[in-house]
Amino acid sequence: MLNPHRVVLGNGVVVLAKRTRMTPAVTIHLGMRAGTVGDPASAPGATWLLSRVLDRGTTSRSSADIAEALDSRGVTLEIGVSRHLLSVVCTCLAEDFDPLLSILADVVVAPACPEDELVRRRREVVTAIRQDDDNPAVRATEGLMALLYPDGHPYGQPMKGAADVVERLTRGQLLGLHADRFAPSQLTAVVVGDLDVAHACDAVDRALGAWRRPVPADIALPPVVPASGRRRVVVPMMNKAQVDIAYGFTAIRRADPAHEAFRLMNNVLGQYALGGRLGDSIRERQGMAYYVSSALDANVLEGPLTIRAGVSPDNVDRAVSSIDDELAHLSANGVTAKELDDSRRYLVGAMPLALETNAAIAAFLQMVEFHSLGLDYDLRLPDLLRAVTLDEVNAAARAVLDPSRATVVIAGPYQT
Repeated sequence: MLNPHRVVLGNGVVVLAKRTRMTPAVTIHLGMRAGTVGDPASAPGATWLLSRVLDRGTTSRSSADIAEALDSRGVTLEIGVSRHLLSVVCTCLAEDFDPLLSILADVVVAPACPEDELVRRRREVVTAIRQDDDNPAVRATEGLMALLYPDGHPYGQPMKGAADVVERLTRGQLLGLHADRFAPSQLTAVVVGDLDVAHACDAVDRALGAWRRPVPADIALPPVVPASGRRRVVVPMMNKAQVDIAYGFTAIRRADPAHEAFRLMNNVLGQYALGGRLGDSIRERQGMAYYVSSALDANVLEGPLTIRAGVSPDNVDRAVSSIDDELAHLSANGVTAKELDDSRRYLVGAMPLALETNAAIAAFLQMVEFHSLGLDYDLRLPDLLRAVTLDEVNAAARAVLDPSRATVVIAGPYQT
């Protein structure tokens, strides 16, 4: 059992500290509830660009100062963005914890977004967007999300934004976004490693406890409306060698009590072993796909269940038809008791392997706190999985896997 210590500072910062003795190292994971759903309607991609320039100088440290402090300790700072969370993460030696926590806190609380650094990072993001525009896998996936979450829904927007919008984003806009969305009430600081828990909590209090900023306004997310019929879009990219297929549905919220049933169903469908039923049928037995798998991304709102496949142009129609057949069969006939048992044992057995490093434990605890799953979630999860019945898994399949309501996006050297 992880059993982390949890404390809420006077300004609202949540601290989760867990001592491990695997290595003389510590992972610091600062998670801010300031993901891309907070992008202004007129500036999709603003949060992504802010994340790229966040560590390029603060009001008290230059970019060179930060780089030197990290490089001299052999530390890499990782900044990531999802729909709801911006994360600043590093792993360091325990002896370097205090000074590095001070740097990370400064990066989160007081970025300066210097104009020269913004110019460089803006150019890099625009280049990445244009590379994505030339990537069939990205075009298929982003096209699917735009159809599943239409009309400007934050889940349907490309997280990096559009090149023409990003090119116009200013330092003032980024600092304004930071002022609007970053606040101590939105921050969870997770510390995992060979460090006394009391020391970790005291250090976070010293680094972040004095920060004051009002609670940001709630973000009103539009409801998710499931597709009522089948949709199919083709993105011709005739200069490519491979076709990428993104096929999916809106599914469930992470807080839905049926989450574990959906997770087991998805594991049977396209994750277990070499890709579940989809991999066994389409890749192994029919030899039609370079890859095929499914993923369930339950979120604050109903997240997608997405099937991804890479195929040759000659196999596109057969591959889509085979996906249809597998879904229809699973929905109509359900999973077998053996498939459920195998998937359950696989997911339970994978947990210890997934929590072998300080960074993995920190990410897990950040997820648990974000979704309010309870500090004993790692202890309860095996029993939650074992409690799922065959009927519940089959009900999950029937609720979502309807090919007549599937959304399909095909990108690559293919035309209808």
